Amino acid sequence: MAATQRIAAGVALAAACAAALAGCALGTTGSKEGAHGAKKAAVGAPGPQGAVHLIGDGSTAYTGAQPHLPGPEKLKRGQKPPQFVVFSWDGAGEDSQKLFSHFRKVAKANRATMTYFLSGVYLLPEAKRDLYRPPEHLPGTSEIGFNDDEGIKNTLRQLRGAWLEGNEIGTHFNGHFCGPGGGVGEWSVEEWKSEIAQAKSFVKSWRTNTGMKSAPSLPFDYDKELIGGRTPCLEGQKNFVKAARQLGFRYDTSGVDNQVWPKKQGNLWDLSMQLVPFAGHSGEQLTTDYNFRVNQSGTQTQGDPAKRKTWGNQVRDSLLKGFRRAYNGNRAPLIIGNHFESWNGGTYMRALDQVIENVCNKPGVRCVSFRRLADWLDAQDPATLDKLRGLNVGEAPKRGWASFLSGRPAPAPKGAPGAPAVKP
Repeated sequence: MAATQRIAAGVALAAACAAALAGCALGTTGSKEGAHGAKKAAVGAPGPQGAVHLIGDGSTAYTGAQPHLPGPEKLKRGQKPPQFVVFSWDGAGEDSQKLFSHFRKVAKANRATMTYFLSGVYLLPEAKRDLYRPPEHLPGTSEIGFNDDEGIKNTLRQLRGAWLEGNEIGTHFNGHFCGPGGGVGEWSVEEWKSEIAQAKSFVKSWRTNTGMKSAPSLPFDYDKELIGGRTPCLEGQKNFVKAARQLGFRYDTSGVDNQVWPKKQGNLWDLSMQLVPFAGHSGEQLTTDYNFRVNQSGTQTQGDPAKRKTWGNQVRDSLLKGFRRAYNGNRAPLIIGNHFESWNGGTYMRALDQVIENVCNKPGVRCVSFRRLADWLDAQDPATLDKLRGLNVGEAPKRGWASFLSGRPAPAPKGAPGAPAVKP
């Protein structure tokens, strides 16, 4: 899964995706959650040090409750909500760039947990590619290729470590087909169900498919772990959401929204990507490295070296502008999506390093996975969430959080009907 091979193969796909609103993943690519105010990890069944119950061929195993995770907290009356920030990665896998292992270290150093959206074909060896039957394509077809033994071993190592550190393993599905001619935007609900089932299967049967009988199991039951995903290029959301609801998923992050509090669509949290102020420009930009890249260097994955520092600073400053707008305003969760890619000399990865270090250690901030955000949202009083959704982008409560979420009406201004009498 050499990075040079992936980037070369990705150039044509980038051209096809450039007009799309959201990013295409052109390649593959321990800690305590949350930051300030987090409670002690919830007590559960013993972790990997205790009993291990192998599942199927032993590719995965039940090892107890996921370690290093606090239980969700219900807001107290008048309490200011935490500022959630979600850093997520499409097509998570470990290749020669070693970005998966790098961001695990960055997360641990900054008391963050993240969501890694695994592409199932990254656990499927090239020799077994025909096991993948993509909707509307020939067997063994994939826009992002498959993997070799070394790439699979390295990716498995990162997945194990990431989960044990409290991170979430979601899905970016398999073949990453975008655009017309069989792209995910044209798939039916049943075709999405097939794609999801295959993504699960490749995770649950990598030991059989690779012949790596002695490699350690993944320490989670993927049928229970997998509760959400992001569609390739943010396409096909309408039918994917229908399939996801039927399969018991808890969230989708394939949409585009403003920086406002999320809501449920049926039984599924809509945790869409967001628009933030585009530093150096008059408009707003989607919070994904791919979209920044397309707006900076077009279809070129390695643009003008003289501009790379400026481009990276724009990404950093744009995400920080969005963060401050929420942190000092409505406290809506900030959703950020990325790819393990060294586009434009790795400038976007360096920008993310700086953003994580800047925001995750601030008071009241919790850098968490989508799973933990969904847990927190589910724990809140629906009336509280309704009030939060009434705040516009960047809008802080006029009389402060204590009054806004006190459960009591704000006092009327002096002199108004119902206000306390003014002494002469």
